[in-house]
Amino acid sequence: MKALQLLIVCLFLSFGSIASAQPIRFKTSSVSFTDKKDNGDWNEWSEFVAANVLISVDAKKDLITVNSAEVQSFKIKAYGEITDTDEINVVPFECMDNKFSKCTILIITKKKENNRMQFYINYNEVKFVYNIYNVK
Repeated sequence: MKALQLLIVCLFLSFGSIASAQPIRFKTSSVSFTDKKDNGDWNEWSEFVAANVLISVDAKKDLITVNSAEVQSFKIKAYGEITDTDEINVVPFECMDNKFSKCTILIITKKKENNRMQFYINYNEVKFVYNIYNVK
């Protein structure tokens, strides 16, 4: 089953040549965040700020790592159903971070925006989005 999950992730993310047994790596260029208001609505996204961070997706170990100033590790608990349309491709992961908080991670490719890629970390009260690109 893990081999199938890895294959699906690799097929989606392989715009270059990526070996199926190796983690998939991304670099970030910028990051933005939003949080919930007291009434439950979301605030506007912050302005993007420069961020040079390495992100690894290791389906073999069921692990996503964001190597920011404070390294964030996310254990993949479930692989969601991939959404693929003419406009967007979404690869979802149900995760638990290294502080045991549940979150959803999405890797989104916006096909009509020159295949622009984004990496979302969604918690109940806060969301982060990184603009990303493949590392070869």
